[in-house]
Amino acid sequence: MPLKFLADVYRSPCIKCRGCEAICRNYNQVPEGVYRIKVVTINEGKPGQMNIPLQCLHCNDPPCMKVCPVNAIWKREEDGIVLVKKDICIGCGYCASACPFGAPQFRKGGVMGLDGKMDKCTYCVQPYDPKDEKGKEIVREPKPRCAIVCPTGTIVAGEQKDIVEMMRKRAAEKMAIGELERIFLFF
Repeated sequence: MPLKFLADVYRSPCIKCRGCEAICRNYNQVPEGVYRIKVVTINEGKPGQMNIPLQCLHCNDPPCMKVCPVNAIWKREEDGIVLVKKDICIGCGYCASACPFGAPQFRKGGVMGLDGKMDKCTYCVQPYDPKDEKGKEIVREPKPRCAIVCPTGTIVAGEQKDIVEMMRKRAAEKMAIGELERIFLFF
């Protein structure tokens, strides 16, 4: 059951409110200068301008994982989430060069960052303590915070099969009215 993201920018355009960036930074205690999710604008000031939330897409075959010389990047078998072992990461930056989406981030300053450790989207599975201060089990939200707070529904998160099925239905709707070229699938 791989978990994936979809940026559905045509059906639900991103308004660049940056709520996804704020909730991610707050919930995950992301250091200043690092973005686990970042809203970028393409074709700015031109026809076709759009805002796209970009984060790690937790690739099926992650190039960042392949190039890591110390195997600090790993993929969870149960859900396909790609994570980094910060205690092993040496901050070489190969992952940042390999990722086509710019997901691996390093703090500003120093050669590759102040602490030399890579940071990226964790699908909100880290940091996560499964028990509260009284030892009671905490139920984790089934979706990452960015998808929960997105006011336009641009950020869709869930199981890959569910997202693919949703996009098949949307593609059929678009084909029926001759607008298939306006589907933007991003996962």
